Amino acid sequence: MAAAQEQLVSDAHKLFLIVATLAFGWVFYLLAPVLMPFFIAALFAYLGDPIVDKLEAKNLSRSLSVSIVYAVLLTLGLLLFLVLVPLLTVQVGALFKRLPEYLTLFQSTTIPWLGSMGFPVEIFDVSSIKQTFVEYWTNVSQVAGSLFSYMTRSGFAILQWLTNLVLVPVLTFYLLRDWDDIVARFRALLPRRYAKQVIALSLECDEMLAAFIRGQLMVMFALAIIYTLGLSFIGLELALLLGVIAGIVSFVPYLGLIVGIGLAGVAAFFQFHEWMPVIMVAVVFGVAQLIEGMVLTPRFVGERIGLHPVAVLFAVMAGAQLFGFIGVLLALPVAAVVMVLLRHTHKRYLDSELYSVDEEQV
Repeated sequence: MAAAQEQLVSDAHKLFLIVATLAFGWVFYLLAPVLMPFFIAALFAYLGDPIVDKLEAKNLSRSLSVSIVYAVLLTLGLLLFLVLVPLLTVQVGALFKRLPEYLTLFQSTTIPWLGSMGFPVEIFDVSSIKQTFVEYWTNVSQVAGSLFSYMTRSGFAILQWLTNLVLVPVLTFYLLRDWDDIVARFRALLPRRYAKQVIALSLECDEMLAAFIRGQLMVMFALAIIYTLGLSFIGLELALLLGVIAGIVSFVPYLGLIVGIGLAGVAAFFQFHEWMPVIMVAVVFGVAQLIEGMVLTPRFVGERIGLHPVAVLFAVMAGAQLFGFIGVLLALPVAAVVMVLLRHTHKRYLDSELYSVDEEQV
């Protein structure tokens, strides 16, 4: 009788956890647009908390440590917004202005070569594409004026954007200051029966997240700098834009290499009309790949965390489809946590009777 009651209570607890998880997921889905500044701030706080802890270990107060890290994060954000964004905007504008020229070169050189190789070149309607871009840049001032007029009329959208812009720094400061207290309170709420197991899992998940977020961000940033410097040395006009794009997509192994060589190779051929710059582009990305494998990844990420590139791509695309931009932000952290849980589930399965029972015992 007692055993039956215990089993009934255990089943009720499991049902409650399932219902609570589903309810939380549904509420999260509904509030996803509102939660974006909170998740961005939480990401910054998560990235900055280990540095704050290290400063505290050097006998600095928590408030002073938080102020130092917050000032650094805020300065980097301002530099990114005031320096990098305008430069990228200029390069994007230059790219679109030169697209008709690139399309003409594509029509006169690449299409005949593809035709000689038996490729169905009739699918390329270069004249229509070029005319579309010419009309776009002719009316760009009108488009900008219309956009400004729309944004002026849409007061709520402007207010929401400004609110998020102000909320993120404020939320980051408070979350960074109280991060350890928040973690301690969550741990205190855990059922004592499962506290040790959950804390052990959370520490392993944190290690996995650190490899993905802190480490991979450093690798992406370093690769973007290497790509940009290498392409600038070649003389490529779009070096910054292409270097940043290749650095961003490098969170998937070898994707930055493939995308970077493809885009930068095409841009180099169209700019110089020679094959030697294309070969130099391949050399730049090859050297960067060696640096990543021998220096950057061992230094910032450590051992491979076990997520297959296909799983990474699926996680990002699924997150974008379900929750938009917030889903993209959460895709890799959630995938890393799921990987930890799957490893433990796999281990428990191998240790269970379901796996170990012999065929003769069945």
